[in-house]
Amino acid sequence: MAVECMKAMPNHDQDRKSIVFDAKQLRYQSNIPQQFIWPDDEKPIMNAKELPVPHIDLGGFLSGDPVAAMEASKLVGEACQKHGFFLVVNHGVDRRLINDAHKYMDKFFELPLPEKQKSQRKTGEHCGYASSFTGRFSSKLPWKETLSFLYTAQQNSPNLVQEYFQNTMGESFSDFGKVYEEYCESMSSLSLGIMELLGMSLGVSKGHFREFFEENDSIMRLNYYPPCQKPDLTLGTGPHCDPTSLTILHQDQVGGLQVFVDDEWRSITPNFDAFVVNIGDTFMALSNGRFKSCLHRAVVNSETTRKSLAFFLCPKSDKIVRAPEKLVDKYYPRIYPDFTWPMLLEFTQKHYRADMRTLEKFTNWVLQQRNY
Repeated sequence: MAVECMKAMPNHDQDRKSIVFDAKQLRYQSNIPQQFIWPDDEKPIMNAKELPVPHIDLGGFLSGDPVAAMEASKLVGEACQKHGFFLVVNHGVDRRLINDAHKYMDKFFELPLPEKQKSQRKTGEHCGYASSFTGRFSSKLPWKETLSFLYTAQQNSPNLVQEYFQNTMGESFSDFGKVYEEYCESMSSLSLGIMELLGMSLGVSKGHFREFFEENDSIMRLNYYPPCQKPDLTLGTGPHCDPTSLTILHQDQVGGLQVFVDDEWRSITPNFDAFVVNIGDTFMALSNGRFKSCLHRAVVNSETTRKSLAFFLCPKSDKIVRAPEKLVDKYYPRIYPDFTWPMLLEFTQKHYRADMRTLEKFTNWVLQQRNY
């Protein structure tokens, strides 16, 4: 049931009405609340044409074949110059682990709302349970629930994911923590391999970006898009570019991901044996704008819940995001100011709702702050 209540804006602008998103009730409502109805120019296209994205076979690269590595890096580079999206297959991630991650995602989102709210995201924070981001926005709400939590690859902080589940949900969730700790470790490892390919494709050393991200402080997010009786009026996730560095997405078999390419929305068909990979704003800055962070969104349907697992690779919090000198010349002068990932994250949480202009707006904001 839609429950009206008053909450404060994260940036303390003013009090305003927001809505509690209880998927178990709202999924059956034929008249969806106004807060979920998107403007006409942003409403979904339900039958978007498929986007042809390269399927990059990582088998040879992961086994150490230099020829396969060169071929894979070439395909990655071509995709990132066009739209920043590609699929990886033969990626080495255990299928059992992927199945378990989906199974525990089902278990979490099928809990009663008060149980899920034990891990409720607090105002101004980016981790925890969020039902449609109602605490942050009052209009153009996404038709989804999410659970986000931190992962770190630093050796002195093991079991961060396990501790999160036990501390927020209780000891009975220790199995959840073990599965997602292992899943994040696999995603971190896969990300570092992809960073080698990105380095090769940009003409910097194979190890440059791998070393930059080895001690990553990343974000894991479980996405749950329940059915909507008016899917032509709302969106599961609004149009945005990821502010993070690299996204590794595993979709279930229900389609919904769309990418904006050549002035039209195109769909990426689910493939359970593949991961969808895209670069985000932070890596766009690291590439000095040579690789593009691309606008994308998720649509919903009236019959079937859609679920996805998203791992967002982010640098260690004290790392300076700065393109290597090899990517700066008279044709590509340095575009972005130096920054750290927590600065960009705070900007998207407190000052600006992520969209296709996040990096541009953030750059202007940083320069203004430094000129004061």
